[in-house]
This record gives sequence, structure tokens and C-alpha cells, in this order.
Amino acid sequence: MSRSAISFAVLIFCPSSTHGLVLGPWSDRKLTPETRAQMLINNMTLDEKLVYLSGGGYDNESCTGNVAGNARLDIPPIRMNDGPQGFRDPRHPQTSTAWPSGLTVAATWDVDAMRAWGAGQGKEFFDKGANTQLGPGLCLARVPENGRNFEYLSGEDPFLGYTLARPAIEGIQSQKVLANAKHWVLNNQETDRGSVSAEIDERTRHELYYPPFEGAIAGNVASFMCGYNKINGRWSCENPETLHELKQTLGFKGFVMSDWGATHSMSIMEGLDIEMPQPTWMIPDYVKPALLAGSVTKSAIDETVLRILTPMFSVGIMDEPVSSWDSSKKANNVSSKASSMLARNLSALSTVLLKNDADTLPLPQDSSIAVIGLADDQAVTHGGGSGQVTPSYVVSPLEGIKAAAGKKAAVRFDDGKNIHSAASVAKGADFAIVFVGTTCHENADRASLSLDDGDVDRRNQNALITEVAKANSKTIVVASVPGATVMPWSQHVSAILTNFMPGQQAGNAVADVLFGTVNPSGRLPVTFPNIENETAMTTAQWPGIGNHHAYTFYTEKLLVGYRYYEAHNIAFTTGFPFGHGLSYTTFKYADLRVESVSKGNQIKQVSFSVKNIGKVPGAEVAQLYLRFPHSAGEPFFQLKGLHKTRVLSAGDTEHIVLKLSPRDMSIWDSNVHAWSIVPGTFEVRIGSSSRDFRLTSSFAQTHHLDAMFI
Repeated sequence: MSRSAISFAVLIFCPSSTHGLVLGPWSDRKLTPETRAQMLINNMTLDEKLVYLSGGGYDNESCTGNVAGNARLDIPPIRMNDGPQGFRDPRHPQTSTAWPSGLTVAATWDVDAMRAWGAGQGKEFFDKGANTQLGPGLCLARVPENGRNFEYLSGEDPFLGYTLARPAIEGIQSQKVLANAKHWVLNNQETDRGSVSAEIDERTRHELYYPPFEGAIAGNVASFMCGYNKINGRWSCENPETLHELKQTLGFKGFVMSDWGATHSMSIMEGLDIEMPQPTWMIPDYVKPALLAGSVTKSAIDETVLRILTPMFSVGIMDEPVSSWDSSKKANNVSSKASSMLARNLSALSTVLLKNDADTLPLPQDSSIAVIGLADDQAVTHGGGSGQVTPSYVVSPLEGIKAAAGKKAAVRFDDGKNIHSAASVAKGADFAIVFVGTTCHENADRASLSLDDGDVDRRNQNALITEVAKANSKTIVVASVPGATVMPWSQHVSAILTNFMPGQQAGNAVADVLFGTVNPSGRLPVTFPNIENETAMTTAQWPGIGNHHAYTFYTEKLLVGYRYYEAHNIAFTTGFPFGHGLSYTTFKYADLRVESVSKGNQIKQVSFSVKNIGKVPGAEVAQLYLRFPHSAGEPFFQLKGLHKTRVLSAGDTEHIVLKLSPRDMSIWDSNVHAWSIVPGTFEVRIGSSSRDFRLTSSFAQTHHLDAMFI
């Protein structure tokens, strides 16, 4: 799918513009959203304002969460619904699209794809009568076993998260739906998430875990959801330090809602705006006496309501008729041909080619193919919990392969439950494709990174692959997984694809890649390790120590994911590095230049070219890694730039320009609570993964008096 095709997919998802009722001067669209919201607040009674401090609960026909509207002032209700990768509605199953998950689309490394993903979901929320999407998920994959990693679009890198969060937010909110980025902050495990305290220093918070949320703020995100966990002993939803850093240091202008039941006090003064799903602490009977006592201020209440109403004006909710948010729309079947096609294209673009010995892929048409394993209605498409969507339908891998293989192809299927039978089927075919997978869910972390553990009731998948590979030298593995996975058999198969959690168009999308209709361009957003616990996490680091894992200590500091691998010089034998992904063509990098483009040398311009020197069209993901001076105390190197090229024809070249800002060359100084540029020599590495560098250069950075900033 070309980048222009992705952009078109966004354009087709635009709800019709209709005029809301004209009531009061705040209906003037020439005014700024904040001005309109303030004018409305000036006309509200105290009781009307206090409604916004908590949700109103829910019933069988309502959304996941609701805040009452105001009939007198014609303010629509806030209708919130799960989840981070599609409209979840167990009461009306099969009426919305099961999209590829957040981590899956992160594997595109493509801002246009991420924006289309957000817009596709946003349209379905609008058509269902919901004006708030409880997503996207942004948390960093600190713990590879985290049960919700499949939801989170940041992978294991803060810059990747920063880059992809903004277009996801912009896509959702382009459909007159508020985005809700979650979970603020350090909700990095599901084990005892309701009691664990993340013990972490200030620098690590700002450098690793805040940037994806900063990307959401750059996209004018409407709201954040604070998590169940504690941070340094204080509950996330009443933590004055982290909520202050969110609203003041990072400049977030929207509202903060609690996760469902994550409120432990009347914490409006600490920075919480809405208690969800219903009032327990922030109720008028508690707030009014607090106002009289002076422990809660009128200005804090007004600020909360302003933070809520302003984005409602910004995205256009207030200019829609209230009927747009009718609860009866929830039963609508909103999955369409356009949404299904977009889901298919996004899944194909997200597929990562990990290995392709002797150009086994793409498959020739009209071959004899043994399809084995989780390729029928048992195919893995999604994770569980609030991120789960019951799809309108599912295209299985077996269906997709049969449709794409050619009229003369001989496609045989074995479910893989009997390894001897599966190996026999594989032996007589030109190619054997083994579909394997595992999944996970909210409320629990994965038991291990093995295919033989997880929510899929298969305990012999690793052995299955090994035996099929012995029977057929052209064995291809397709792994549908929720995150990092160990692949002890990787050296013994010809080709490996991972499509993560591919959504309801899994079969067509993977067939598009297997047969070359789509040239794979996905890249790993997380490291695939060689063995379990390769980063040597102690129990104190995860899942924690004390009663109910009361504390988890972030003593690894900045060495998360590939940063740990580089610091400890770990070679990849059966695993695959961060940023890795192959193509059916080959690219050549050249012409690297690093130049200063601002007064004081505080902005650097990095330019280079990428040429397709292969035989078929393809897109490349060019990655820029920066090595700091030793004095900075930073990891060996870190991602600071990325660019996905257009689809380049054979022989075609794209010239790429990336900028390094002062922030990119800075560290967080906890003494002054600000970013500070590091003086010294920086090394620039350009390549196709964190272990595949094609070009290198360096530049000197001097320290200036104006180089410290927040």
C-alpha cells in the first residue's frame, strides 16, 4: 500500500459536519475553544460544574463510562468507550472492526499509517455514538512479559512512542472523538497492578517514560487516564509530583480521568479531574464541605471544567447535535468495506520479515503448500481485556492463502495438534507454512516469552516447528504474538514472519505478504530475545518484592530493551534486534552529511539518500541513532530519528533530511528539573536497525548559556 493510499484512507473517514443548536455566545465558532469553554463555565452553577468531577456509572445500553450532559446549556454527555484498538462492545458483538493492535501498527514505523489507524477507529466510535475513545495505549514495554504490551504503540523506545503517538491522536480526534492516552504513568506491568509502587528516579521518568505522552500532548490530546499503580509510594491518580509534571512541566491542557476504580481520595487538588466510573470520593456531598473548609478551591473546580469543555469544543463535539451521542447508536454495525480494507492494509504494512534464507519468500503461485497450525478459526488475531474487540468477521490465514495461491495451487491443511501427522503433510509439499501464536490479556502478565505459554491452548508449538522443519527444508513460520517472543528454532527454518496481533483481516494481510502483493516493510518495535530474561531482571525489578509485590524497583534506569543489549554487547543468535526487518528488495545508503542549521549550532540537520538497488518496489525504514559523549551517562546509543520512505521503484532514490533538536542532544538534569544540552562529540549512526548501520558520522556540540530549557 502506498503512502498516498494511506492518506486517502484518512480522508474517507470524515463524519458529516452538522450544526449544533445555537445557544449563547459560546456557539460562535470564530472564538477560540478555550474562550468558548470559559464563556460556558461563566453561565454554570456550582452544582452543574460538580457533575464533571465524576462519571455517572453505566447500564446495559450505555458506554464503558459516562459523564452526564447538561440539557439547560445544551452540553452533550461525555460517552467513553473501550478501547485502545477498536470499539469494544460485548453486548453488541460483531458490529465493529477488530483493528491491528497498537504494538502491531507501531511495527510500521509509519506516521501516515498510524494516523489512518486512529482515524479508522475514531470514525467507528463516532458512528456508535461515543465521543471519547479510551485509547491509545502509550506505555513503554519495560517488561517484555507485560500482559498489555500488545496495546501500547511505543514498543520499547521513547522516541518511537513520541513519534507515533501524535498521528494516532490526530487521527482519532479528526473524527470528532476525544482521545484518551493511557496510562499515566509507569503502568508497566499487570502483576498486582492495583497495589504495586514503581520506585523510580526523576531522570529516568523524563527520559524514558514521559516522551510518548509528550507526543500525545504535541497532538493536542484531549485527556489522559491515570493508572492503578503507585509511583514512589503515591497512587498515580493522586500523585502530586507526576500529575504536576504532566500539567505544568509538560504543559498538558486537557483533563485527567482515573482508571476504573483507581481513585483513593478526593484528589482534585492533586491534579485528578474526573473520577471514573462513578462518584465515590469526588461527589458534591464531599466537595462542597471541602470548598467551605478551603481544602478545595473554586478555581480548581473551574480549571477542571475548563480542561474538559475546551477539547470538546476543539474537536467539534459541541457543534454536533446532542442526538449524535444517542445511546441507541451503540447497536449500529459500523464495520464497512472501507474499514476492512484499511485494516487489511495496516496489518500487511505491520508484518515484519525476520528471516528469509535463499529468498524463500515471496512464494510462487500454483505451488504445493502445506498450511499447518493456527491457520483456521483458531488463528490468533487479538489480545484480551479492555483492548479486545469481537470482530465483525475474521479472514483466517487458510482462507487468505487459498485465495492468493493461484488456481493450480495445492493447499493442504493440518491443525498441528498431532506433530507426526503435521510433519507428514509438510514432507510432501513444496513449502510448509506453520502458523503459531500466543496471546495475553489485561490483569495478568505472560508466564513466559515462549509460544508454549499463554492464552492459546497449545503446548507443543516449538516442537511442532522443529519437526516440520526437519520434514521440509522450505519451512516458513508465521508468529502471531503480543510482543517479544523467544524463537529457539529460528536457525532451522527458512523464513519467519511476525504479524503481532493482526486483527480481523489477518488472513488476507499475511497472504498479501507471503505472495509478494505487499513487500514487507515492518520493523520490530521491541527486541526479540535469544532466551528468557536476557536482560537479567531481578525479582525486585519485576514483578516486585514485598506483600503483593508492593514495590518494583527501576534500578536498570535507562537500560531498557535494546539499550541493555548494547551496553552488555549481547549477540543475537536465535533472537532479533530492535528495529530489524527485511524486504524483498535491497537498499543502499549514501551521501551522509551532518550540518548546523541554526545560530549557536543547537539544531543539526542530518541528510542522506536511500536507493532501491533490488529488482522489486519497496519501502525502507531509515533509522538514526545517536551516541552521546561519555560524560552524559547515557546508554551506548539511542534512536533519535526515523523516516519511512515512499515505495521506491527499482533504481529509485529518496533524499532524506532529519533534524536533531536541542532536546535530542540533551539529558534531564534532576538538580534543576530541566533538560540540559550535553557538550562534547556526538556520533551519528544511520541504518536499517539497531544492529545494521550503513553510515556513520560525528559532530561537536558546545554548551551555551541558553542551552538549558524545560
